[in-house]
Amino acid sequence: MITRSDIIWLGLSAGVTGGLIGGLLLGIGLNLVLQGINIGWLLLMPAAPLSGLIGWVLARRLAKQL
Repeated sequence: MITRSDIIWLGLSAGVTGGLIGGLLLGIGLNLVLQGINIGWLLLMPAAPLSGLIGWVLARRLAKQL
């Protein structure tokens, strides 16, 4: 059974890993775009959806424990 502490840890881990990976992609992509390197858009555009995808994967793993 999923407890309240499992949901709290899920939120914390999804927030931290999503923020780190999304922020890393956003920072590197924005730096490349500002330097005029167009390939930076490939990192910049999927930064937010990819960080949300990490939370979704963690939630599915927790749901499998039921």
